[in-house]
Amino acid sequence: MTSVLIVSDSHGSTEELKTIVQRHRPDYQIHCGDSELEMDDPALKGFIKVGGNCDIDARYPEEQVSTIEDITFFIAHGHLHEVKTNPIAIAYRAEEEHAQVVCFGHTHMAGAEKIGNQILINPGSILLPRGRSEKTYVLMDWDKPDSIDIYFYTADGDLVQDLSMTVSLS
Repeated sequence: MTSVLIVSDSHGSTEELKTIVQRHRPDYQIHCGDSELEMDDPALKGFIKVGGNCDIDARYPEEQVSTIEDITFFIAHGHLHEVKTNPIAIAYRAEEEHAQVVCFGHTHMAGAEKIGNQILINPGSILLPRGRSEKTYVLMDWDKPDSIDIYFYTADGDLVQDLSMTVSLS
């Protein structure tokens, strides 16, 4: 079983990040930007990370492509792809990179959906949620790409059942 932790928009939170990593001990960790921390902050150790509109450390890349266990992830904050209007631009950009999973933040609105052969995931915010009251993040688990579990959790570790889903990449 492979597990990937996906967080975004933590806006200076360090203890929450450390607690979430400790709680799940994922194989991989992704931060979709607006950590408002330095690139090498200990709270971000081990994270694949990108910069958001609130990140001032110029060392952050605007986007990352990472292959994890045969699944290609496209990671960006989303502010440069106008995700507050529509996720289509980031989906097209991810398609250019042959990514199957698109991870982004910026809107602070938790949600996941499968569009065509892509899974779009916005983990919400572990500090300042919008659209819902829960502060959220995602844990994505799979044994094989035809059954991927996407679990949304509150910052306190409670499962958010109505956002969670199982999808396939085929």
